[in-house]
Amino acid sequence: MATTDNSFNGITEHCDECGLETIHEVSVQIRTESVKQENAQFSREPYRVSECQRCGTRTSQRMNNA
Repeated sequence: MATTDNSFNGITEHCDECGLETIHEVSVQIRTESVKQENAQFSREPYRVSECQRCGTRTSQRMNNA
């Protein structure tokens, strides 16, 4: 019989809001930085998004600073 493990394996990081080392859900999102429609396809950048699973605070950091 197959079993399912529903546990969450997040990343432990410091949360500035909580002031503690807490579990965070971390993902990479592609965001469009240009507000002009004609340049939008050329202004997509990856961002690292981290959300504290204790308090819900979300932070994002641009990954490509070229």
